[in-house]
Amino acid sequence: FINHELELLAKKNSAEKKPTAQQVANKGIAEDIVKALANEPNRLFTITEIMKSVPSCADLTNQRVSAIVRGLLGVSIERIEDKRKAYFKYLGE
Repeated sequence: FINHELELLAKKNSAEKKPTAQQVANKGIAEDIVKALANEPNRLFTITEIMKSVPSCADLTNQRVSAIVRGLLGVSIERIEDKRKAYFKYLGE
């Protein structure tokens, strides 16, 4: 019985998983955000400013844009905190 259960778990874990439609959409939005921040590499942006400057973020919520930006931290975006307010800046290549 245990061997059978282990086989089932191994089969479940080895399955090829493709990204969901939401993940694909978020990736496109993330690329747009990075391009917008790269256009002004020395400027600090808040989440609200990112939403206003990136057309693909216009209909998204503040929390969703924040989650997408959090995924980019350390890779292409840097977070700077000043007086308890978060600003985001393009890291560069």
